[in-house]
Amino acid sequence: MTTHQTTVPALAPAAAPDADTPPAGPRPVRRRLAVVLALAAGTAVLFVLAIATGSHPVPVAEVVRVLFGGTPEDPRWTVIVEQVRLPRALTACAVGAALAVAGVQMQTLFRNALADPFSLGVSSGASMGVAAVVVGTGGVAGSFTGDLAGLGRVGVVIAASLGAAAVLALVLLLSRWVRSAVTLLVVGVMIGSAATAVVGVMLVYARPERAQQFVMWGLGSFGATTWPDLHVMLPVIGAGLLTALLTAKRLNALLLGEDYARTMGLNVRRSRDLALFGTALLAGAATAFCGPVAFLGLAVPHLTRVALGTSDHRALVPASMLAGAFLALACALLSQPPGTDAVLPLNAVTSLFGAPVVIAFLIRSGRGVQGVAS
Repeated sequence: MTTHQTTVPALAPAAAPDADTPPAGPRPVRRRLAVVLALAAGTAVLFVLAIATGSHPVPVAEVVRVLFGGTPEDPRWTVIVEQVRLPRALTACAVGAALAVAGVQMQTLFRNALADPFSLGVSSGASMGVAAVVVGTGGVAGSFTGDLAGLGRVGVVIAASLGAAAVLALVLLLSRWVRSAVTLLVVGVMIGSAATAVVGVMLVYARPERAQQFVMWGLGSFGATTWPDLHVMLPVIGAGLLTALLTAKRLNALLLGEDYARTMGLNVRRSRDLALFGTALLAGAATAFCGPVAFLGLAVPHLTRVALGTSDHRALVPASMLAGAFLALACALLSQPPGTDAVLPLNAVTSLFGAPVVIAFLIRSGRGVQGVAS
């Protein structure tokens, strides 16, 4: 059984800018602009490569031609690009951006360097819903599609969404009686632990092949989504990302602590609920369609802060979107080695490849994991 849990260490406040700092000088602005442009260019290159590579390589020129509506030399390439690899690449971009921004919100809200999108138990709730499908209905023809009300894979997505929504609703309900963000984080971790325990009990009663199907789902994958899936996932993730962009100033205030935010006239409870809802929306949608994808939500915010040289959310949120998409595409490429039919577990790639990179990057920067002051 594979579920993603976050251990909450002793809290340490993250370094942050104030919400109304004067405009940055020309050098910091140029640095941030250069980082954003480099991330955008890198993401575009990896996006094309993710479509071009695979068990049957497609020339990059033909990929670009298909993406712009042209007709390739081999008509089979149109099918490969449009029906198989383009949905996978779009999924990687959307999920990477979603988890990165959700991680920014969680680390800001709880002022905890190890907080991530799954700290509130959203992933465990989704896993609980999927485990219910495995135990109650099972898979079809050896593939993990489920059979919830005869809906196939859609049933698995619905079950994961309902499980994540149930945990979110419980956390939001309890937040009405919890004033401290620290206490709320602990409550979320405890709810996630309880949901994980329920999953373990349910899997005891599942047939071995069904339990194995659940394990495979828990390893994460960008390759299972289809165009109908994207028609649902992309608007949900887009709404969550837009919410984060529009609340950047609120996040700056919360980063300096709830007491300071109140002195600025900020409604802390409303801002906290909005951040929690946005995080759960992003993490819930990503988990429902791709499984619990590890590493991105925890590490990308730190890498982006170091690269930008600031924790100002007006720059951090959009840059994290691009950085999350970039790293997700890189992991998608590594999980499917070019020229082979092998598919490596996504979470194994994100952790084994990502953790050393993050450690080396942060050590070389000479800064701790708590961010960079502007």
